[in-house]
Amino acid sequence: MKGTGVSPGIKVGKAFLLSREGPFIPRWRISRGEVDRELARFERAVDHAKKRIIQVKDKISREMGERYADIFGAHLLVLEDISLIEETKQQVREREMNAEYIFVGVLERIAKKLSALDDEYLGGRSVDIRDVGKRVLSNMIGSKRKGLSHIKEEVIIVAHDLSPSDTATMRKETILAFATDVGGKASHTAIMARAIEIPAVVGLRNITEEVGEDDTVIVDGTEGVVIINPDEETLVKYQKKDLELKTYEKEFEDSVPLPAQTRRGHQVKLSANIEILDEIPLVLSHGAAGIGLYRTEFFYINRQKLPTEDEHYEAYKSIVEKMAPYSVTIRTFDIGGDKFISQLQLPEEMSSFRDFRSIRSYLAQPEILKVQLRAILRAAVHGELRVMYPMISRIEELRATKEILDTAKDELRRSGIRFNERIRVGAMIETPSAVMTADILAKEVHFFSIGTNDLVQYSLAADRVDEQRLQPYEPVHPGILRLIKMVIDTAHREKIPVSICGEMASEPAYIPILLGMGLDEFSMSAIAIPEAKRVIRAITMTEAKRIARKCLTMSTAEEVDRYAREKLKKIAPDVRQYYQR
Repeated sequence: MKGTGVSPGIKVGKAFLLSREGPFIPRWRISRGEVDRELARFERAVDHAKKRIIQVKDKISREMGERYADIFGAHLLVLEDISLIEETKQQVREREMNAEYIFVGVLERIAKKLSALDDEYLGGRSVDIRDVGKRVLSNMIGSKRKGLSHIKEEVIIVAHDLSPSDTATMRKETILAFATDVGGKASHTAIMARAIEIPAVVGLRNITEEVGEDDTVIVDGTEGVVIINPDEETLVKYQKKDLELKTYEKEFEDSVPLPAQTRRGHQVKLSANIEILDEIPLVLSHGAAGIGLYRTEFFYINRQKLPTEDEHYEAYKSIVEKMAPYSVTIRTFDIGGDKFISQLQLPEEMSSFRDFRSIRSYLAQPEILKVQLRAILRAAVHGELRVMYPMISRIEELRATKEILDTAKDELRRSGIRFNERIRVGAMIETPSAVMTADILAKEVHFFSIGTNDLVQYSLAADRVDEQRLQPYEPVHPGILRLIKMVIDTAHREKIPVSICGEMASEPAYIPILLGMGLDEFSMSAIAIPEAKRVIRAITMTEAKRIARKCLTMSTAEEVDRYAREKLKKIAPDVRQYYQR
């Protein structure tokens, strides 16, 4: 079964199937005279749940660090949500029914709304809400939360879903790995799994229906694969793969401090793409030389009010300080069009953003962008921080954003607030029009970042459905390669650097092509950096240029892909030996 690998590693063991059933929720009517007593009972249950969450938070902080304890800080925020508590109380008064029944209804409505959104991060928040609900209910109906620490034998947990609280109580000595029907890489459960280094695969849809108690299960968290009741040949294969993977990872550890340079010393910058601050430890442990793309959309989604300037500032300051002395590139928010579906809850002030993407959204409501830019300018005094604008398609849009930036600077200057006057500004090249006018754009920015995911989609005329049908080698379509080469050559003529932050940058077979075309920086998922570094250290620029020239003469994407993979086997034969697609 194929899912999403959220915590790497391979484990083989007996399945321990967690029941999906929750506690029975009683339902009864109360008299008007009993309402106050019922509300007091509910408030006591909420207070007791808060105290227990604080205890868990403190324990996690001591044992694993503050960044993981913050997950339970988010749980506290659920119980401190005045609208949630007040809605429950109001319904108890109006419907004259017991509090636990009303509370479950309110929570479940919110959780289902989040689960239905076409957004991995927000879908993961529904798990947090249900986890908090279980704590309150256990105080009201007396059900005891055992957690998973009571398990004494080595098992692999199979469940519909797991809460962060469940994951936090796992003991590596007995819980070998876990696999779930639902979930995503940005969920708090996934973050906890990586923190305690338990292999995990989520999003398997129906594994709880396919697995029986005590079935033998293989969990490959690296590839995102689960195998049920494997035959002897498959068992031996994965046991060997596990041993090879550990050897491979050990070699990676040795290469992390080594520079990303070719055999003859040509320096290349390898940076990481991130969405949440919790990814920074992973970024640093995998040898990234900076953040090449920090997506900021999650500051805006699922909020009643817009984030304040200080909220932005504190987050950006934190990431810059944690990444010092490396650079951090913040992409201003990219919301609208197909980036987020129209049902997504956004602050009312951003309702018009659903109609168009990124830069056009800014121009519709420049005050929202200005708040973010003020925070970025302020945070830039604490380290090397750059800003880039997504989906630029014409010079007028770029100039309009520069005017907003200048206004933000003027306001800070007049207020006597410290900020970086010389912050470096870049443009993302994601449309054919931006490629064709790159010479004009390059004169007004400090760097380019090519977003190959969108560039492929718009250049090959693929809509959202077609995009899912694109072949994995479409990034090396001859037309796309020529567009990339045009951007790199144009940028270098104007003496500005170019990076790529799309998925293409993390494919080892394509790295020699991009390197040979003159790319200055590769930005990718942190876990892909060790492999990329290995490829770069195994090749010379002469070889890379020869490969790039050859690929630029080819007629089809499939031809380029096949040639690139053949070359990779000769240049770095050990790369991707254990991570085949």
